Amino acid sequence: MQLNNNVTEFILLGLTQDPVRKKIVFIIFLVFYLGTLMGNLLIITTIKTSQALGSPMYFFLFYLSLSDTCFSTSIAPRTIVDMLVEQATITFSECMIQVFTFHFFGCLEIFILILMAVDRYVAICKPLHYPTIMSRRVCAVLMAMAWVGSCVHSLAQIFLALSLPYCGPNVIDHYFCDLEPLLELACADTYVVNLLLVSNSGAICSVSFVLLIFNYIVILHSLRNHSAEGRRKALSTCISHIIVVFLFFVPCIFIYTRPATTFPMDKMIAVFYTIGTPLLNPLIYTLRNAEVKNAMSKLWSKKLISDIM
Repeated sequence: MQLNNNVTEFILLGLTQDPVRKKIVFIIFLVFYLGTLMGNLLIITTIKTSQALGSPMYFFLFYLSLSDTCFSTSIAPRTIVDMLVEQATITFSECMIQVFTFHFFGCLEIFILILMAVDRYVAICKPLHYPTIMSRRVCAVLMAMAWVGSCVHSLAQIFLALSLPYCGPNVIDHYFCDLEPLLELACADTYVVNLLLVSNSGAICSVSFVLLIFNYIVILHSLRNHSAEGRRKALSTCISHIIVVFLFFVPCIFIYTRPATTFPMDKMIAVFYTIGTPLLNPLIYTLRNAEVKNAMSKLWSKKLISDIM
Protein backbone atom coordinates (compact mmCIF):
# COMPACT_ATOMS: atom_id res chain seq x y z
CA MET A 1 0.00 0.00 0.00
CA GLN A 2 1.52 3.32 -1.08
CA LEU A 3 1.11 6.04 1.48
CA ASN A 4 3.96 8.37 0.45
CA ASN A 5 1.93 10.76 -1.72
CA ASN A 6 3.04 14.23 -2.73
CA VAL A 7 -0.55 15.49 -2.67
CA THR A 8 -1.64 16.70 0.78
CA GLU A 9 -4.95 18.27 -0.23
CA PHE A 10 -7.43 18.25 -3.09
CA ILE A 11 -9.35 21.07 -4.76
CA LEU A 12 -13.06 20.30 -5.21
CA LEU A 13 -14.53 21.95 -8.30
CA GLY A 14 -18.03 21.33 -6.96
CA LEU A 15 -21.19 21.48 -9.05
CA THR A 16 -20.43 24.89 -10.50
CA GLN A 17 -17.86 27.70 -10.35
CA ASP A 18 -20.34 30.45 -11.19
CA PRO A 19 -20.90 32.64 -8.07
CA VAL A 20 -24.64 33.07 -8.70
CA ARG A 21 -25.21 29.36 -9.33
CA LYS A 22 -23.16 28.52 -6.23
CA LYS A 23 -25.62 30.54 -4.14
CA ILE A 24 -28.53 28.65 -5.73
CA VAL A 25 -26.82 25.32 -5.02
CA PHE A 26 -26.18 26.49 -1.45
CA ILE A 27 -29.89 27.20 -0.88
CA ILE A 28 -31.03 23.94 -2.54
CA PHE A 29 -28.58 21.79 -0.56
CA LEU A 30 -29.39 23.57 2.70
CA VAL A 31 -33.16 23.14 2.25
CA PHE A 32 -32.81 19.51 1.18
CA TYR A 33 -30.44 18.67 4.01
CA LEU A 34 -32.62 20.30 6.66
CA GLY A 35 -35.62 18.46 5.19
CA THR A 36 -33.68 15.19 5.34
CA LEU A 37 -32.75 15.76 8.99
CA MET A 38 -36.29 16.71 10.01
CA GLY A 39 -37.98 13.88 8.13
CA ASN A 40 -35.66 11.10 9.22
CA LEU A 41 -35.32 12.30 12.82
CA LEU A 42 -39.11 12.46 13.02
CA ILE A 43 -39.35 8.83 11.91
CA ILE A 44 -36.58 7.82 14.36
CA THR A 45 -38.33 9.60 17.24
CA THR A 46 -41.76 8.21 16.30
CA ILE A 47 -40.56 4.60 16.11
CA LYS A 48 -38.55 4.92 19.32
CA THR A 49 -41.48 6.34 21.33
CA SER A 50 -44.42 4.43 19.82
CA GLN A 51 -45.33 1.00 21.20
CA ALA A 52 -47.50 0.35 18.12
CA LEU A 53 -44.39 0.36 15.89
CA GLY A 54 -42.55 -2.51 17.53
CA SER A 55 -42.56 -4.96 14.62
CA PRO A 56 -39.36 -5.94 12.75
CA MET A 57 -40.36 -3.79 9.76
CA TYR A 58 -40.16 -0.64 11.90
CA PHE A 59 -37.00 -1.88 13.60
CA PHE A 60 -35.35 -1.88 10.17
CA LEU A 61 -37.05 1.39 9.16
CA PHE A 62 -35.53 2.99 12.27
CA TYR A 63 -32.03 2.04 11.11
CA LEU A 64 -32.80 3.00 7.51
CA SER A 65 -33.69 6.52 8.65
CA LEU A 66 -30.57 6.62 10.82
CA SER A 67 -28.48 5.46 7.86
CA ASP A 68 -30.11 8.05 5.57
CA THR A 69 -29.31 10.80 8.07
CA CYS A 70 -25.66 9.78 8.38
CA PHE A 71 -25.32 9.11 4.63
CA SER A 72 -26.51 12.60 3.77
CA THR A 73 -24.44 14.12 6.61
CA SER A 74 -21.26 12.61 5.16
CA ILE A 75 -21.70 14.81 2.07
CA ALA A 76 -24.17 17.68 2.49
CA PRO A 77 -22.70 19.85 5.31
CA ARG A 78 -19.30 20.13 3.65
CA THR A 79 -20.86 20.81 0.25
CA ILE A 80 -23.02 23.56 1.76
CA VAL A 81 -19.97 25.23 3.31
CA ASP A 82 -17.94 24.82 0.08
CA MET A 83 -20.56 26.83 -1.81
CA LEU A 84 -19.67 29.85 0.34
CA VAL A 85 -15.95 29.88 -0.46
CA GLU A 86 -14.16 30.83 -3.66
CA GLN A 87 -12.08 27.65 -3.82
CA ALA A 88 -13.10 24.54 -1.91
CA THR A 89 -10.28 22.33 -0.64
CA ILE A 90 -10.16 19.11 1.34
CA THR A 91 -7.12 17.51 2.96
CA PHE A 92 -6.00 14.04 1.92
CA SER A 93 -7.02 12.58 5.31
CA GLU A 94 -10.44 14.25 5.24
CA CYS A 95 -10.94 12.96 1.71
CA MET A 96 -10.26 9.38 2.82
CA ILE A 97 -12.63 9.79 5.78
CA GLN A 98 -15.35 11.02 3.43
CA VAL A 99 -14.81 8.05 1.12
CA PHE A 100 -15.13 5.70 4.10
CA THR A 101 -18.24 7.25 5.67
CA PHE A 102 -20.00 7.74 2.33
CA HIS A 103 -19.52 4.11 1.31
CA PHE A 104 -20.16 2.78 4.81
CA PHE A 105 -23.61 4.34 5.19
CA GLY A 106 -24.44 3.82 1.51
CA CYS A 107 -23.65 0.12 1.79
CA LEU A 108 -25.50 -0.06 5.12
CA GLU A 109 -28.59 1.33 3.42
CA ILE A 110 -28.36 -1.38 0.75
CA PHE A 111 -28.15 -4.12 3.38
CA ILE A 112 -31.07 -2.65 5.34
CA LEU A 113 -33.22 -2.53 2.20
CA ILE A 114 -32.42 -6.22 1.68
CA LEU A 115 -33.37 -7.01 5.29
CA MET A 116 -36.63 -5.09 4.89
CA ALA A 117 -37.39 -7.12 1.76
CA VAL A 118 -36.67 -10.38 3.60
CA ASP A 119 -38.93 -9.22 6.44
CA ARG A 120 -41.79 -8.55 4.01
CA TYR A 121 -41.26 -11.92 2.31
CA VAL A 122 -41.47 -13.82 5.61
CA ALA A 123 -44.46 -11.76 6.82
CA ILE A 124 -46.45 -12.31 3.62
CA CYS A 125 -45.32 -15.75 2.43
CA LYS A 126 -44.62 -17.42 5.81
CA PRO A 127 -47.04 -15.66 8.20
CA LEU A 128 -47.33 -18.56 10.67
CA HIS A 129 -43.56 -18.75 11.14
CA TYR A 130 -43.00 -14.98 11.10
CA PRO A 131 -42.70 -14.43 14.90
CA THR A 132 -40.11 -17.22 15.15
CA ILE A 133 -38.07 -16.42 12.05
CA MET A 134 -38.02 -12.64 12.53
CA SER A 135 -37.59 -12.55 16.30
CA ARG A 136 -36.02 -9.56 18.02
CA ARG A 137 -32.78 -11.49 18.50
CA VAL A 138 -32.60 -12.54 14.84
CA CYS A 139 -33.23 -8.95 13.69
CA ALA A 140 -30.48 -7.65 15.97
CA VAL A 141 -28.01 -10.24 14.64
CA LEU A 142 -28.92 -9.44 11.03
CA MET A 143 -28.47 -5.73 11.68
CA ALA A 144 -25.08 -6.34 13.32
CA MET A 145 -24.03 -8.34 10.25
CA ALA A 146 -25.13 -5.44 8.04
CA TRP A 147 -22.91 -3.03 10.02
CA VAL A 148 -19.94 -5.41 9.83
CA GLY A 149 -20.47 -6.00 6.10
CA SER A 150 -20.63 -2.24 5.47
CA CYS A 151 -17.41 -1.74 7.39
CA VAL A 152 -15.64 -4.42 5.34
CA HIS A 153 -16.85 -2.82 2.10
CA SER A 154 -15.70 0.66 3.18
CA LEU A 155 -12.30 -0.59 4.31
CA ALA A 156 -11.89 -2.20 0.88
CA GLN A 157 -12.64 1.19 -0.74
CA ILE A 158 -10.06 2.90 1.48
CA PHE A 159 -7.50 0.21 0.65
CA LEU A 160 -8.06 0.81 -3.08
CA ALA A 161 -7.78 4.59 -2.64
CA LEU A 162 -4.58 4.35 -0.59
CA SER A 163 -3.01 1.83 -2.96
CA LEU A 164 -2.72 4.54 -5.61
CA PRO A 165 0.02 7.22 -5.70
CA TYR A 166 -1.11 10.84 -6.07
CA CYS A 167 1.90 12.84 -7.16
CA GLY A 168 0.62 15.49 -9.55
CA PRO A 169 -2.84 16.89 -10.28
CA ASN A 170 -5.01 17.53 -7.24
CA VAL A 171 -8.20 18.96 -8.77
CA ILE A 172 -11.27 16.73 -8.28
CA ASP A 173 -14.04 17.45 -10.75
CA HIS A 174 -16.75 16.63 -8.24
CA TYR A 175 -18.36 18.04 -5.10
CA PHE A 176 -17.15 15.23 -2.81
CA CYS A 177 -14.42 12.60 -2.63
CA ASP A 178 -15.14 9.25 -4.23
CA LEU A 179 -13.03 6.59 -5.91
CA GLU A 180 -14.17 7.33 -9.47
CA PRO A 181 -12.86 10.93 -9.56
CA LEU A 182 -9.80 9.96 -7.50
CA LEU A 183 -8.80 7.36 -10.11
CA GLU A 184 -8.37 10.16 -12.65
CA LEU A 185 -5.76 11.85 -10.41
CA ALA A 186 -3.59 8.78 -9.75
CA CYS A 187 -0.20 8.81 -11.46
CA ALA A 188 -0.29 5.06 -12.11
CA ASP A 189 -2.20 2.50 -14.14
CA THR A 190 -5.67 2.24 -12.61
CA TYR A 191 -7.03 -0.60 -14.74
CA VAL A 192 -6.85 -3.25 -11.99
CA VAL A 193 -8.15 -0.86 -9.34
CA ASN A 194 -11.08 0.04 -11.57
CA LEU A 195 -11.91 -3.66 -12.05
CA LEU A 196 -11.83 -4.11 -8.27
CA LEU A 197 -14.06 -1.06 -7.86
CA VAL A 198 -16.63 -2.45 -10.29
CA SER A 199 -16.45 -5.90 -8.68
CA ASN A 200 -16.92 -4.34 -5.22
CA SER A 201 -19.31 -1.39 -5.37
CA GLY A 202 -20.74 -2.30 -8.77
CA ALA A 203 -21.44 -5.90 -7.81
CA ILE A 204 -23.03 -4.94 -4.49
CA CYS A 205 -25.40 -2.52 -6.24
CA SER A 206 -26.28 -4.79 -9.18
CA VAL A 207 -26.64 -8.10 -7.33
CA SER A 208 -28.59 -6.50 -4.48
CA PHE A 209 -30.94 -4.80 -6.95
CA VAL A 210 -31.63 -8.06 -8.81
CA LEU A 211 -32.22 -9.95 -5.55
CA LEU A 212 -34.59 -7.27 -4.28
CA ILE A 213 -36.62 -7.15 -7.49
CA PHE A 214 -36.84 -10.97 -7.57
CA ASN A 215 -37.92 -10.97 -3.91
CA TYR A 216 -40.74 -8.49 -4.52
CA ILE A 217 -41.87 -10.37 -7.65
CA VAL A 218 -42.21 -13.51 -5.50
CA ILE A 219 -44.12 -11.52 -2.87
CA LEU A 220 -46.50 -9.96 -5.40
CA HIS A 221 -47.10 -13.36 -7.00
CA SER A 222 -47.96 -14.90 -3.61
CA LEU A 223 -50.58 -12.20 -2.90
CA ARG A 224 -53.05 -14.02 -5.16
CA ASN A 225 -53.83 -16.33 -2.23
CA HIS A 226 -54.59 -13.48 0.20
CA SER A 227 -57.83 -11.70 0.93
CA ALA A 228 -58.63 -8.37 -0.72
CA GLU A 229 -57.82 -6.48 2.51
CA GLY A 230 -54.59 -8.44 2.96
CA ARG A 231 -53.55 -7.73 -0.64
CA ARG A 232 -54.27 -4.03 -0.25
CA LYS A 233 -52.20 -3.68 2.92
CA ALA A 234 -49.31 -5.78 1.58
CA LEU A 235 -49.29 -3.90 -1.73
CA SER A 236 -49.19 -0.55 0.04
CA THR A 237 -46.12 -1.59 2.03
CA CYS A 238 -44.33 -3.33 -0.85
CA ILE A 239 -44.89 -0.49 -3.31
CA SER A 240 -43.24 1.93 -0.86
CA HIS A 241 -40.22 -0.39 -0.62
CA ILE A 242 -40.03 -0.87 -4.40
CA ILE A 243 -40.10 2.89 -5.04
CA VAL A 244 -37.23 3.41 -2.58
CA VAL A 245 -35.26 0.55 -4.16
CA PHE A 246 -35.54 2.06 -7.65
CA LEU A 247 -34.72 5.60 -6.49
CA PHE A 248 -31.56 4.44 -4.73
CA PHE A 249 -30.23 1.64 -6.93
CA VAL A 250 -30.73 2.91 -10.48
CA PRO A 251 -28.39 5.94 -10.05
CA CYS A 252 -25.85 3.85 -8.08
CA ILE A 253 -25.75 1.15 -10.77
CA PHE A 254 -25.22 3.82 -13.43
CA ILE A 255 -22.25 5.28 -11.54
CA TYR A 256 -20.49 2.19 -10.20
CA THR A 257 -20.95 -0.56 -12.81
CA ARG A 258 -19.23 0.97 -15.81
CA PRO A 259 -15.55 1.41 -16.80
CA ALA A 260 -13.49 4.30 -15.43
CA THR A 261 -15.11 7.01 -17.51
CA THR A 262 -16.91 10.09 -16.26
CA PHE A 263 -19.80 11.94 -17.87
CA PRO A 264 -21.01 15.52 -17.28
CA MET A 265 -24.26 14.12 -15.86
CA ASP A 266 -22.46 12.10 -13.14
CA LYS A 267 -22.48 14.94 -10.64
CA MET A 268 -26.21 15.60 -11.09
CA ILE A 269 -26.98 11.89 -10.71
CA ALA A 270 -24.84 11.85 -7.56
CA VAL A 271 -26.90 14.76 -6.20
CA PHE A 272 -30.01 12.64 -6.62
CA TYR A 273 -28.83 9.69 -4.51
CA THR A 274 -26.77 11.67 -1.97
CA ILE A 275 -29.30 14.43 -1.26
CA GLY A 276 -32.56 13.57 -3.00
CA THR A 277 -33.13 9.95 -1.94
CA PRO A 278 -32.51 10.52 1.82
CA LEU A 279 -35.11 13.31 1.65
CA LEU A 280 -37.67 11.28 -0.30
CA ASN A 281 -37.43 8.11 1.81
CA PRO A 282 -39.22 9.50 4.91
CA LEU A 283 -41.89 11.09 2.69
CA ILE A 284 -42.53 7.80 0.89
CA TYR A 285 -42.70 5.74 4.08
CA THR A 286 -44.93 8.19 5.96
CA LEU A 287 -47.33 9.10 3.15
CA ARG A 288 -47.97 5.46 2.24
CA ASN A 289 -48.01 3.99 5.76
CA ALA A 290 -51.09 4.53 7.93
CA GLU A 291 -49.45 3.11 11.07
CA VAL A 292 -46.54 5.57 10.89
CA LYS A 293 -48.91 8.50 10.21
CA ASN A 294 -51.11 7.52 13.17
CA ALA A 295 -48.10 7.16 15.45
CA MET A 296 -46.84 10.59 14.35
CA SER A 297 -50.26 12.13 15.02
CA LYS A 298 -50.27 10.67 18.54
CA LEU A 299 -46.72 11.94 19.10
CA TRP A 300 -47.70 15.47 18.08
CA SER A 301 -50.89 15.28 20.19
CA LYS A 302 -48.86 14.33 23.27
CA LYS A 303 -46.44 17.17 22.58
CA LEU A 304 -49.24 19.72 22.21
CA ILE A 305 -50.90 18.52 25.42
CA SER A 306 -47.60 18.68 27.33
CA ASP A 307 -46.97 22.22 26.00
CA ILE A 308 -50.44 23.34 27.11
CA MET A 309 -50.02 21.77 30.55
